[in-house]
Amino acid sequence: MNLFRTKSIEQMRETAAHSGMAKTLGAFDLILLGIGCVIGTGIFVLTGVAAAKYAGPAVTVSFMISGLACALAGLAYAEFSSIVPVSGSAYTYTYASLGEFIAFIVGWNLILEYTVTASAVASGWSGYVTGLLLSAGIDPGHALTHVPADGGIINIPAIFITLLLSVLLIRGTQESTKLNRILVGVKLTAIAIFLLLAIPHVDTMNWEPFMPFGFSGVSAGAAVIVFAYLGVDSIATAAEETKNPAHDMPTGIIASLLICTVLYIAVTAVMTGNVPYTELDNAEPVAFVLRELGYRFGSALVGTGAIAGLTTVLLVMMYAQTRAFFAMSRDGLIPQSVCKIHPRFATPHRITIIVGIAVAIISGFTPINVIAEMCSVGTLFAFIISSIGVMVMRRKYPDLPRPFRCPAIYVVGTLAIVSCGYIMYNLSSMTWERFWVWSALGILIYFLHGYRHSRENKEDAA
Repeated sequence: MNLFRTKSIEQMRETAAHSGMAKTLGAFDLILLGIGCVIGTGIFVLTGVAAAKYAGPAVTVSFMISGLACALAGLAYAEFSSIVPVSGSAYTYTYASLGEFIAFIVGWNLILEYTVTASAVASGWSGYVTGLLLSAGIDPGHALTHVPADGGIINIPAIFITLLLSVLLIRGTQESTKLNRILVGVKLTAIAIFLLLAIPHVDTMNWEPFMPFGFSGVSAGAAVIVFAYLGVDSIATAAEETKNPAHDMPTGIIASLLICTVLYIAVTAVMTGNVPYTELDNAEPVAFVLRELGYRFGSALVGTGAIAGLTTVLLVMMYAQTRAFFAMSRDGLIPQSVCKIHPRFATPHRITIIVGIAVAIISGFTPINVIAEMCSVGTLFAFIISSIGVMVMRRKYPDLPRPFRCPAIYVVGTLAIVSCGYIMYNLSSMTWERFWVWSALGILIYFLHGYRHSRENKEDAA
């Protein structure tokens, strides 16, 4: 059995050229796509939890560690995206460098990662919307806004936003991009308002002790918040819908990572400088800080920005999920019938419907803490494999034209593997158990269906 057969880059490019998907995205769109995905749950929800339970004021260092690890992997992604401008991100890169079996495991784990992350974001979106409605004197009812484990019946807001965005994604990438531009503008405005109002009130005494849980707490905090950087992978899934992927993909990946990391560090530093870190363990820490300072109107504006931010994250997550599915189905590793392109909208409508329903069910009935625990490990695994793959490609195709070349590739690639591996090491045992169980299920599906139906297998047999 040839488990490690690779696809040629020429073949991948030829397939992408005839995918049927419309090329509507430019570099600016990709930067906003990255910001839309990265700035959301991490900054509006998890910053408070990470500070209160893991890192204290040193949560800024947690974001630096996560940001550095993802930036190193992002450089590998940038080089890959310039030479393999094909949907599928890490799955596609692995197929070109390390072979089909490893690529399937990477893609399979990204599918879980996107699904559970989108579900967690939908649950967070519901929490912010419910909070704003209650502040306005409107009580939507506990039963209809909470899952059974939290004393409710069904989380209707989470289901509503998931299905609404599914319809938008079916109608086309350009329409989704327009909405993303607007909502990214809203949430960046909200973050700017928070910084302008809160910076004058920073009390450096709140930063003492700076590292109350020690460096192990900082590392654990980095492991919790790293899933916010899944946006790096989501940008790469848009390659086939990008006008000039060789230039625009590296620009989108690197620029969005830099912007988002700076914003994360600024917000967490100001947040912990205004309120003792022990008080930040709540679902809306940014709005909470402004309320504590007496800025109730500002708190409402930030809450609105948070809703916009979470909406863009959910939109991009579901978009990237469907493109990962599309790439795998086109290669025959999962049933091809689910990823047909809509003749009018030029989008993979069937898989978008399936993903939308799955995310709606999970977010509508599952507690957010259970969902969140499953995040991060698949992303970090993809980062590590991609970092290995890009170094293999340098050896395998040394003369291949590379519009973007990762500087000091063997140093950067090794550091990416080590840093992402270190963060993975700090994930909970429950996360690891789910990772191995899901991977085992994927291996079973690969041998029962994927290997025999693979396009590469059929071509080898012919």
